[in-house]
Amino acid sequence: MGSVNVNRSLSDQFYRYKMPKIIAKVEGKGNGIKTVIVNMVEIAKALNRPPTYPTKYFGCELGAQTQFDVKNERYIVNGSHEAAKLQDILDGFIRRFVLCPSCDNPETTLGVLQKKGLIMVKCIACGYSGTLDSAHKLITFILKNPPHQSPGATGSSVQSGKKSKRKSKEDSSGKHQENGEDGDSPQHDSDPDVCENTAVNGDDVDWSVDTDDFAVAKRMEDLTAGAKGLMLNNDLEKTQQERVNIFYEFVKKHKDNNTLDSTIKEILAEAERLDIKDKAPLVFCELLFNENIIHQIKLHRMLFLRFTHENHKAQKYLLGGLEQVVKLHKDSLMNKIPHILKTFYDTDILEEEVLIDWDKKVSKKYVSKEIAQEIHEKAKPFIKWLQEAEEEESSSEEEEAVEVVYSDRHISTKIQEVKEEPKPVSTTAGVENSEDDIDIDDI
Repeated sequence: MGSVNVNRSLSDQFYRYKMPKIIAKVEGKGNGIKTVIVNMVEIAKALNRPPTYPTKYFGCELGAQTQFDVKNERYIVNGSHEAAKLQDILDGFIRRFVLCPSCDNPETTLGVLQKKGLIMVKCIACGYSGTLDSAHKLITFILKNPPHQSPGATGSSVQSGKKSKRKSKEDSSGKHQENGEDGDSPQHDSDPDVCENTAVNGDDVDWSVDTDDFAVAKRMEDLTAGAKGLMLNNDLEKTQQERVNIFYEFVKKHKDNNTLDSTIKEILAEAERLDIKDKAPLVFCELLFNENIIHQIKLHRMLFLRFTHENHKAQKYLLGGLEQVVKLHKDSLMNKIPHILKTFYDTDILEEEVLIDWDKKVSKKYVSKEIAQEIHEKAKPFIKWLQEAEEEESSSEEEEAVEVVYSDRHISTKIQEVKEEPKPVSTTAGVENSEDDIDIDDI
């Protein structure tokens, strides 16, 4: 799935703030039907907001209940809702809770003043500072779940700060204690170290930021991948080949660190961010396959499925990548072509329709004409097996169809016989009508 501008009212293709399009999956039926927003975590990272906020916003706007499974990254809105409709509603969330009211820039942060029931918004780009409109229902949810607090956490840091302030007034012994659940901190109110807490507990929020090199580096490390992409991403302005190279280095790093299996979602998000999801299988073939390709296909099945499932274009690129791998290891792989294609087919990575369509034309896009022709010749036994299986299925379907036609004809014959019986009745009725006409004339 491609990406769109965070502010979709702007059609500028070079607009640097991008987010993934919503992927919605409807599950269940009847009263239990629900819509799972598959990539809500990636969208939230791009907006620099917790994923619970836009999900709850959908519930408010649609009048539906919402569910958050943070551990499994499942964000659910009850009912059946189309992705396009949710995308339009998300625009409203972005307009209300992400874009700066002054410059329309999405580089904003939120701060909560629970004492006053206010949510402060600060724009990093233009320096704007103000409060959000408190009329929307989501405000109450944000006040109870501040941005810095995870949805499953108990209590809140602001409440702990209040306890700390009260405790410091009660205890004048000056004995230092580490902050625990109660947030105990017996420092004196005049201690400069407590200024940050008192600023949060007071009526105003301290927006000052440490700007030395170490602090900046630390904040960059703490930023999520989505926030980094939001503020620093100019990659979409680069050529497609340059973006493919960026993706190549990204995947190679995870391969070298043996983290491919645990970072499949991050790899997919990076491909979507760079808008090269269809071409990603070419990179995988180059990095992941060698003479042991049959074993490697099974090993990396889930990674490939993320990109090729119901995506014929990506499957065609995968076949092109396979041709390149066979060229590099021609002696050991050329005779294994039928087994390799069947492994792709059995693992649902390649579909029958794509394989048959690929066999119809020998292309020299990825390898020379001679090697491509040889690969197609070696693949013929498998393609023939596929076509025969398809013919058997179609013939069995035709036999079933004949039985249905016979049954319909038998039923229709009976209906016609029943319809023939009322004819004498209509004749009698005609005589009666004619007799009535005669009686009228006589009168």
